[in-house]
Amino acid sequence: MFLPKCKRRLFALILAVAMSGPAHTLAQPAWTAKASDPVTLGWMQGSPPAPDRTIRFADGTYRSFPQWRWTVCHFQQLEPTIPVSRGLGPPRPLKRAERADIESLRFTPLGASEPMTFMEAFDRNFTDGLIILHEGRVVYERYAGCLSEQNRHAAMSVTKSLIGLLSEILIAEGTLDENRRVDSYVPELASSAFGDATIRQVLDMTTGLEFSENYNDPAADVWRHAMAGNPLPKPDDYSGPRTYYEYLTTVRRSGPHGAAFGYRTVNTDAMGWILSRVTGRPVSDLLAERLWSRIGADLEAYFTVDSIGTPFAGGGFNAGLRDLARVGQLLLDDGMIDGTRIVPEAAVNSIKRGGSKSAFAQAGYSQLSGWSYRSMWWVTHNKNGAFMARGVYGQSLYIDPTARTVIARFASHPEAGNAANDPTSLPLYQAITDFLMSSVQ
Repeated sequence: MFLPKCKRRLFALILAVAMSGPAHTLAQPAWTAKASDPVTLGWMQGSPPAPDRTIRFADGTYRSFPQWRWTVCHFQQLEPTIPVSRGLGPPRPLKRAERADIESLRFTPLGASEPMTFMEAFDRNFTDGLIILHEGRVVYERYAGCLSEQNRHAAMSVTKSLIGLLSEILIAEGTLDENRRVDSYVPELASSAFGDATIRQVLDMTTGLEFSENYNDPAADVWRHAMAGNPLPKPDDYSGPRTYYEYLTTVRRSGPHGAAFGYRTVNTDAMGWILSRVTGRPVSDLLAERLWSRIGADLEAYFTVDSIGTPFAGGGFNAGLRDLARVGQLLLDDGMIDGTRIVPEAAVNSIKRGGSKSAFAQAGYSQLSGWSYRSMWWVTHNKNGAFMARGVYGQSLYIDPTARTVIARFASHPEAGNAANDPTSLPLYQAITDFLMSSVQ
């Protein structure tokens, strides 16, 4: 297909910097966790790094694989960010009761006939870090690749669940009305598809939007959204939206609101705008005030931002693995920490209740049959009432109220879609919770 020169330049830039997936994968018969280890490969080592080991944001190498396995821990070195303060107090120590026998677990992946070991799954999913809490204690913690307990990792769309949690807090406190229309909070969105949607429809992603997240289609809306949020200077002949806010005003309607679940990142960006308008604060400050400075976090977190400093609410959060687990434990404990209420119980119960199963089923997630989606959290409706936050490339925060277990994982899988790791990850999480419930030391 022939493209005019200006559009070819635009398309090349979009491919280089869009927040969707690796720009390309270096030739390799089959990458493994060991072969792609960023420390072993020497990415960005030396002063300066060797030319063939240098990773840049501007040329798109940061999104290539296996460079990607270094990038996920280093966004702050590559593009503009805004901090999420952990406050001035000391970290809250995590109690520990290590269970080395967890590594002896075996389970059968979805659709498979042969069992897999815990460590095989750890490597198969290109895991950078995994921590398991049981009854509020760390029973397992392991790091690989670029990650350690001292640095941060991209959370990808786990970010959405944090935005959803902030929204539920404000709803429970009466600051935000889930039944009001979006345009009553953000008049600038009145003529967009969001204008006549309710807050609840945005939170549950049952909005009727004309928006494609098909990353394989160069004409998909997701590329235009990424271009708008790209903090690099735009080409001289570029005339489209230049910020996340500007892009949201261009989203058009397709179908009724409230009829079906449709996973679209722009819903979370819209929710971020609503939260900022209601509170008068960017979501980075709101998250710091309401959660990060109150959970006893080890590390300051941060968001990536667009060209005017707007936090990427749909997927730009970066944090330490232990701190992500602390959020999971907070929800497992119904919003309490050491007898102090941090999150209204009504907010936690709203998330755990889940959304419409019939609306969710219309999205066609064959591996997530019987699940639902509420307030940007994925609810399994399994026998244990587990629910989770999910992000591309294998990011997970899995909370099992019955097993009293939290599993937090950061990863850098070569494939973005979780369909690539769910067959291994979901039965592993169930095997872990079953094991911990049945074997108490």
